[in-house]
Amino acid sequence: MNIEILKKEVLALNDWFIHVRRDFHSYPEIGTQEFRTHDKICEYLKGMNINYRTSFNTGVIADIEGLNKNITIALRGDIDALPILDKKNVSYSSKNIGVCHACGHDVHTTIVLGVAKYFFETKTKPPVNIRLLFQPAEETVGGAKPMIEDGALINVDAVYGLHVDETIDVGEIGIKYGAMNASSDTLKIKITGESCHGAYPSRGVDALLITSHIIVALQSIISRNLDARESGVITIGTINGGTAGNIIANEIELKGTLRTLDPNVRTLMKKRIREIVTTLPLAFGGKGEIDIEPGYTALINHDKSVDIIKKSASQLFGENKIYTKKLANMGVEDFAYFIENTEGAFFTLGIKNKEKNITYQAHNGNFDIDEDSIQNGVMMQILNIYNSSH
Repeated sequence: MNIEILKKEVLALNDWFIHVRRDFHSYPEIGTQEFRTHDKICEYLKGMNINYRTSFNTGVIADIEGLNKNITIALRGDIDALPILDKKNVSYSSKNIGVCHACGHDVHTTIVLGVAKYFFETKTKPPVNIRLLFQPAEETVGGAKPMIEDGALINVDAVYGLHVDETIDVGEIGIKYGAMNASSDTLKIKITGESCHGAYPSRGVDALLITSHIIVALQSIISRNLDARESGVITIGTINGGTAGNIIANEIELKGTLRTLDPNVRTLMKKRIREIVTTLPLAFGGKGEIDIEPGYTALINHDKSVDIIKKSASQLFGENKIYTKKLANMGVEDFAYFIENTEGAFFTLGIKNKEKNITYQAHNGNFDIDEDSIQNGVMMQILNIYNSSH
């Protein structure tokens, strides 16, 4: 593919990209409530004569037929926003008070639509079939898994996703081989003792004392059960219990999170957490119960697909514009489900521009992007399709 022609053709569509992105940004909607967003996506697809269907309430699955009908490459764009007040003083500030696209999902959606717009406007038949996945609820309940269960990945050979990256400049691309984002599990722990007067602690079973030992013991899993070269995080974020300062606590409830980068480590840590919570309290005469609610799985990129992303970025921007991330993100990303059993990879798109004061972190009411990044994302995904077709 001629890169200079691609750049020229995509640049010609830049005003459309910006218009679409600003429209989505002006009317953000939180997970599973992206009704207007869904309707606008369908409106754009219909205008481009692209077949589509609704999936998981507000999600959309669309297909573009390619020259080689035996290969299908999927592109994912998440569509939901965050319950954050938009503090920006711009023409496209959120009109839905208390909701804001402060994580760039409006950009992700626009880029996937932008790829479709490119092939429509240039009247170019893509080299392979393209499946467009507009996924709801990434920030909340996770729309990836239900969309997969609804057939989103049937006959798909590879999936590519991206996320805007406020830590790198516009025109740069971030890649990561192997684990890129952690898995998550919610820990709900209940410690039961027996209350009594605080002046006579020997007459009861101190649930608070047991809890203190539990918290220390949980951290020992990291230091004594994991290989020093492996990663895991256990955080207890809330402790609730007790009735008064002079009464031995009868019941304590804790809530926390477990983050891991490897499925085997995740299994080991959950096993040890259960053992500590259910057995350690017995030594004090108490009782421990735990409920581990599974969250997202770890996002582990496939090397072959990362190689393709790297090739595309090199062709577009040069190798010196590729930032290879050394450390995984302990935050979660439900794109992980799309590549759990299917070839694919996730990468990041530079949006920072100090000269334009585009420096705010994601999940901040002042968050914004350098809009030149949109065309960069569109070109990257187009090239990923072409480079996957060989």
